[in-house]
Amino acid sequence: MAQMNMLHAINEALSIAMTADERMVIFGEDVGHFGGVFRATSGLQELFGRDRCFNTPLTEQGIAGFANGLASYGMTAVAEIQFADYIFPAFDQIVNESAKFRYRSGNQFDVGGLTFRTPYGGGIAGGHYHSQSPEAYFTQTPGLKVVIPRNPEQAKGLLLASIRDPNPVIFFEPKRLYRASVGEVPAGDYVIELGKAQVVKQGSDITVLAWGAQMDIVEKACERAEKEGISCEIIDLRTIAPWDVETIVKSVTKTGRLLINHEAPLTGGFAGEIAATIQQECFLSLESPISRVCGLDTPYPLVHEKEYMPDELKTFEAIKATVAY
Repeated sequence: MAQMNMLHAINEALSIAMTADERMVIFGEDVGHFGGVFRATSGLQELFGRDRCFNTPLTEQGIAGFANGLASYGMTAVAEIQFADYIFPAFDQIVNESAKFRYRSGNQFDVGGLTFRTPYGGGIAGGHYHSQSPEAYFTQTPGLKVVIPRNPEQAKGLLLASIRDPNPVIFFEPKRLYRASVGEVPAGDYVIELGKAQVVKQGSDITVLAWGAQMDIVEKACERAEKEGISCEIIDLRTIAPWDVETIVKSVTKTGRLLINHEAPLTGGFAGEIAATIQQECFLSLESPISRVCGLDTPYPLVHEKEYMPDELKTFEAIKATVAY
């Protein structure tokens, strides 16, 4: 075990994957000698050469199209989109090409060796073009996997699993945790299975579900709730698509209540899909309506960032209201 922050864990995962797979290449805006805007790829060009870690022009659509081409020829392609807010010019390439390549060729061809890494989310005073959480846009696209880690240990294991998964994966990295999240990380090579949620804390009164940077928020809210005698079961979804229905159903059947927290806006957010599925599967077990604590239905505001965020206090109040219903 070694203590490191999330950036270090991601960098280590990339280095391990490149060492094990000579077909793997990393590319994106400023990822080469500069090491990326957050330094996630720092030192990789020096270790593996300019042919395997290199810069691209400033064109996200071009990065995604190039990634599809490389992966279709059997390369392991890890493309960085500098901010998740900039992924939209690449949207057509990802949802109409990456996701459908295997299906439209009758499984003759695929781009399964493709992973998109991109930092998402707010909390860094980045304004509306450097703070968005667009994960839900991709969950309606069969053929893609969507993964979001909460800490360094999870980031390393989930990224290695994403790179090696035989399907294209979008790996969203919570940028406000890049240096803020520090923890013990296993040495060497390991993977964390995709598509499996993790019960972080057992509880009996309410299930509290989140992913990525919001896990720290809900854990603090649940600590407040525990002081008032409310036993919270905390679950990290980890993989948003495909999501682990079984684990959430088992938990909600036990607790009878569910609160879902995510940073993306409420309307159209992935919490809605979870809520619909859980009310269908757990209808007779529910003691109260399913609660959603999410971002506001506005462009991400710079000045009013604190008001926008689904923070600890909003979550705590929602926990109390759900249990008291």
